[in-house]
Amino acid sequence: MPSEGKYNIKAVSKMLGIQAGTLRAWERRYSIVKPNRNEAGHRLYTDEQVYILKWLVNKVNQGFTISQAVDVAQNGELYKEVAPFTIENTDRAAEMGNLILDALLSFQERKANDLLSQAFSMYNLEKVIIDILGTLLVRVGHLWEEQKITVAHEHFTSSFLRSKIGQLIQWLPSDPYLPKVIAACGLDEEHELGLLMFTLFLRRKGFEVIYLGHGIPKRDFEVVMKEVEPKMVFFSCTIAENSKKTLEWANSLKKEFPNTAFGVGGAAINHISSETQEKYESFLIGNTKLEWDDWIAQKLKN
Repeated sequence: MPSEGKYNIKAVSKMLGIQAGTLRAWERRYSIVKPNRNEAGHRLYTDEQVYILKWLVNKVNQGFTISQAVDVAQNGELYKEVAPFTIENTDRAAEMGNLILDALLSFQERKANDLLSQAFSMYNLEKVIIDILGTLLVRVGHLWEEQKITVAHEHFTSSFLRSKIGQLIQWLPSDPYLPKVIAACGLDEEHELGLLMFTLFLRRKGFEVIYLGHGIPKRDFEVVMKEVEPKMVFFSCTIAENSKKTLEWANSLKKEFPNTAFGVGGAAINHISSETQEKYESFLIGNTKLEWDDWIAQKLKN
């Protein structure tokens, strides 16, 4: 008799650190994990299924694509190793991030610069981007939303991060054989740091990114679309009330430009309803490197 599921998709999403939409996409594409359903039709995952998903996430973090990880699992390697999925308390990157944040919130720019230089000497560019700058970005946003820091603190910290991220973007070369992509803020969005982080991720992979930032009128945006003819377009949302209308806009743009893939990400996506997530699932790029890589790989195949 098969085990009964006991974890809903929201719980598993939090355990793995990936969006529920990614879990549904993996279920649909690869069929390696098919959760049971309760009477209401909601997914319920067993302990074994959570183990399998953790194993897959670990493989992706090691450099595999999700399809490669599934192939390895199906070739009998799944239960030959224990997935080391715990985060070590001795992670120096987290401590370094705390020190940089403390310096910035104390308006000590020189100290923050020195600490960031230390981070680059200790870790590769990707770890500094994702684990330190990315984490700082999220934390500062939360502190400001919860009114735990002043507007002045938020502006100073954001200015510092924007400057550093902008410098990194300029240093990275683009691959002429990869398609062009456009990056812009969602409708009525003014915060650009999340978009800058994602742009840096794209440039790290070699994409030429046309960075539009915020405040581009819809009509002007469509003019740019026709001139650039991008393979992919990314919108970033940090404010929850802007996410749904941005998804609706992306859906309408998809009808006008069917050969372009449209993606929407950012902190606000975590706060949309499950119904909206399912409706616009193909547009949601997630908030982690794992999810970004998976989304981009799927769109480049199309």
